[in-house]
Formats: sequence, C-alpha cells, structure tokens
Amino acid sequence: MKAQAVVFTGVRQVRFMEVDVPEPGAEDVVIDLEYSWISNGTESSFLYGERVTGEQVTRPEDILPFPQVAGYQKVGIVRSVGDEVKGLVPGDRVFASISKINGMMFDTGGHINPSVTHKSQVWKLPENSDPIAYSGLVLTQVGYNCGIRPSVSQGDVAVVIGDGMVGQWAAQTLAYRGAEVTVLGRHDQRLALLPPSIHPYNLRQNDVSNLIGDRTDIAVVVDTVGAMDTFRELKPAMKLDSHLVSAGFLGTTGMVDIQELRMQEMTLHSPSGWTTQRMDDTLVGIHEGWLQTTPLITHRFQAEDAEKAWRMIMDKSEFFLGVVLEW
Repeated sequence: MKAQAVVFTGVRQVRFMEVDVPEPGAEDVVIDLEYSWISNGTESSFLYGERVTGEQVTRPEDILPFPQVAGYQKVGIVRSVGDEVKGLVPGDRVFASISKINGMMFDTGGHINPSVTHKSQVWKLPENSDPIAYSGLVLTQVGYNCGIRPSVSQGDVAVVIGDGMVGQWAAQTLAYRGAEVTVLGRHDQRLALLPPSIHPYNLRQNDVSNLIGDRTDIAVVVDTVGAMDTFRELKPAMKLDSHLVSAGFLGTTGMVDIQELRMQEMTLHSPSGWTTQRMDDTLVGIHEGWLQTTPLITHRFQAEDAEKAWRMIMDKSEFFLGVVLEW
C-alpha cells in the first residue's frame, strides 16, 4: 500500500515523498488525514541529529536514524476499520498518534496519509468539534502532564520555564487547577498568546532575580526547555515541600544532585510520553475549552510544502509557534 509522507532523509533534509505502508490488519484503522501538527522540539532534535530515540541523546558511535517519517500526531476521517476494531466506523473523525510504515529506520511515523494505525493509537473526536484543535493532542498532553503532576492548592505560586507550546499548555493546566502562574520566556509574541490570567515574564528584558526578590513561596517550577540554570536561580525562592517538573530535553546537561533538593524536601517529577488516561483527560480539556490549542497555531502549510515549513522552523526566518500541515 502506498502513502504520502514527510520524511527526514538526513540531517536538516526534509522531503515530501511516496512511501510504503503495510496492508491494514484486523486491529488497524485506515485514516485519511485532514491535519497533522508539527512537534517543533522533538521533531527538530531528530532532524538535527541530536537524538536517536525518544529519550536517547546521540552518542559518537550511534548511527543516525535516517530516513524516518517525522511526527506523531494528526486528525482525519476513518476510511476503513479491521474486523477487531470496535467503536469506530468509516466516516468517524479521529485523532491518531503513530502509524505503521515500511522501509524506514523506525517502523512508525506521524505525518503520513493515508495512515494505517493500530486501534490503540486512535481516539474518536467529540461530535461537531473543530478537528484542527485536536491535531496536536499528544503534545498538548505533554503540557497537561506537566501541569497535572505536582500537588497544587488554590493560590499556589507556580513558575513555568519556556514559552513554547508545552510551556503554554502546562501553564494553562496549572491555572485551571487554581495556581497563580508566571511563564518565563524569551519571545514577546509567544508570551502575548498566554491567557490573561497567566503572567508573562520576558527573560531577555528582565533577570530572574527581579522576579523572585526575597520571596520564598514558589510551590511549583515546571521546566519545559531543559534550563537547569534557570531552575537553580529559582530554587532559593521555592518553599518547603515544593515541586520541580522537568520535561525539557536536557541532552547531557541534566544532572541533578538529589542532596540539593533535600533541604526543601522537593519532589522531582520527570514526565515523558503519554498514557491512554492522560490522552483521554487532555481531549476532555480541549473539548471543555480550558485547554486552548487553536490560538497557538501561527502557520498552516499544505503537506506537500512541508520542506518550506521546516525551512522556516530551522532558519527561524519569522515568528512561529504552532505549525500545522493541511492534507
């Protein structure tokens, strides 16, 4: 079976091309794509050759995993279902994560149409919903996971490091839970996308020391960009029994001395990946409206123009945040 896909063929090399996918089996769903959402951070680190698996930084002896079908999230309409698939019928609008692929370094990928996807990777969308709002569901779940992990009481002070999509959704989740949230970022245009209840703080214009002053009441710090130095600047302002949530890709710089956390009895959370329950909960959050996704979409490209989309991301030639491919 043939499909069209966005393929990373080498370091900083992107092609839109025909690929082979397996014939669908009894537990598979075949989906005609409408939208797929690029994960700027994760996909970039593969494209740049910085990692060889989801959590493994590239070592000198590693063979880079090219070619690979990029991505892991999309929405579309069910074309057909296998005999053992229950609860889905042709015509249903669904979200899907990774789908099957032949002839690549990984046997799964995201930006591929049509998608042959195991039923465990498929979620039916609510009726009459805007499909593009759910097209980044896995990544939205990463932010949700960061915001749901720590204990939070009404009025707790929380600081999110990073103004990207994961930082935005972590902040939204913490605010929904009742925290007073500040997001530390470096881009005024990204910070301007935060809901009014969340406080922006531009680190290009202000030092962390100006934010914390002599306070010692920070209950939660969420690091979405792998900024251990910024965490250590915030640490003196964190209270007893506070929480550090680390979700940024740290490469080889992610060393934490447990003893430095002990004086404040700090809990370390290290979320990664997704679970079915968290995906279900994230889908509900989008449907209820307190997880906002569409305001973060700054660019849409036709899927066949994926190389142009990636050129913009790599060159940083203009402001962008959420980048969606239209199929």
